[in-house]
Amino acid sequence: MAFWVGLPAAHAHVTLQEPSATQGAYHRAAFKVGHGCEGSPTVRLEVTLPEGLLGAKPMPKPGWQLSIEVEKLAQPVTQHGLQITERVARVVWSGGNLPDAFYDEFVMQFQVAAAPGPLWFNVQQVCEKGRNAWVEKPASGTDTKGMRFPAALLEVLPAHGHGHQH
Repeated sequence: MAFWVGLPAAHAHVTLQEPSATQGAYHRAAFKVGHGCEGSPTVRLEVTLPEGLLGAKPMPKPGWQLSIEVEKLAQPVTQHGLQITERVARVVWSGGNLPDAFYDEFVMQFQVAAAPGPLWFNVQQVCEKGRNAWVEKPASGTDTKGMRFPAALLEVLPAHGHGHQH
């Protein structure tokens, strides 16, 4: 689609396809990558998960290696009758090649245990030449206007009722 060629990078931040999730629910998070680094293809994507997310499971991508880093929870939690003592803190897709002219999504699932409000995901986009550090956050609120490299935002909404979904 030739009409996209001249759009500035500001219109193609790394964002979540579904920018909101309900507290307590399981959420499918698709991180949209719409460009490389000043024309250079993306070869690695590193997503740091904020606290308040449990049971994260990334989706493999053909042609990419996948790794996770876990950390101990400050306080264990009980989930489905099991005591959970650690969480996925970082997900890395590497070894692939996403040309600047193409778009793709990097997907994971997790349970949203955080209180309602904004959750920010720091994303490091590594390219053959250069990198984009999507880590800027507002001091308060969710307005990222004027930021060149905003972190990806997930707005946690209050739970409705007492059920849960997978």
